[in-house]
Amino acid sequence: MPHATQHADVAVVATAELDSALRGGPFHVALRAAIAARGLPLQRVQHHLSRYGVKVGVTSLSYWQQGARRPQRPESLRAVRALEEILQLPEESLIRLLAETDEPSCAGRPAGRSYRSLVEASGVLERMLAELGSPLDGGLHTLGHHERVRIGERRELAGRESQHIVRAHKDGVDRFVAVHHGDPGCAPERMRVHALENCRTGRVRVHHDTGVLVAELLFDTRLRAGDTFLFRYGIQDGTAGMSREYVRGFGPAGGQYALQVRFDEQALPSRCHRFAQHSPAAPRSGRQELPLSGRHHSVHLVEPRVRTGIVGIGWDWE
Repeated sequence: MPHATQHADVAVVATAELDSALRGGPFHVALRAAIAARGLPLQRVQHHLSRYGVKVGVTSLSYWQQGARRPQRPESLRAVRALEEILQLPEESLIRLLAETDEPSCAGRPAGRSYRSLVEASGVLERMLAELGSPLDGGLHTLGHHERVRIGERRELAGRESQHIVRAHKDGVDRFVAVHHGDPGCAPERMRVHALENCRTGRVRVHHDTGVLVAELLFDTRLRAGDTFLFRYGIQDGTAGMSREYVRGFGPAGGQYALQVRFDEQALPSRCHRFAQHSPAAPRSGRQELPLSGRHHSVHLVEPRVRTGIVGIGWDWE
């Protein structure tokens, strides 16, 4: 039966290619090999994903397996984890490959957080929010967010303070979940959360390996849809080594964001700049030098209306 033998040979080759791709990557090659090995058309893959409650278009799946795009958003990362089950792959096999492409360094300067670390932190954050029973936006739209970051005399991220102005888009909202992602080598279990105005601290969860801390900030009122609220809190950090940048990621477009970074007078940087990224995997753009103020040793940026992506301030030490 030559046809049966030929089919068996093809299956063996497909399996061998899949094993090789899962070991060495890259992600898109492994995904393409896995889909081929299971003999599933992309429409069937999409159907299976929908049964997991994940919506991904056939075009996106095609781009992923061609390497034209990479899964980046939380919904896309959920799809990758579901694909591991649908395609009968070892747990974390695709996520691991997806995370292995680090963000390149810029102008000879050490890179910031790698794409790998951001992907890992995204998955951890998703699980931590689920543990707290909190959706990603918590029923609140941000109208304004002013963030003040302090860099200490050891050049470390000493802490930050955030003031939020929010509007509820559903009834019964009585809390906000704050997220802090420390610098590499930090110890989130040693960080402290301080409720400063119109809130109090609830449950706090940390994940040592990724440096992620999440904390509930409880309001003393239940907001109705349309109500606005203002609150302020701080994170005491100081647990990592030398800090080189501070970044803030945004999902849906929102209100105004202002970031101020203030340096200890014993640890002043040689230069500072702002930057933006469309996603953790995208190249940085919009670089602009920021002059350090003479008296307060600080720099800042203002986004009148934030867009999906990342903005941040980086600095160089002598």
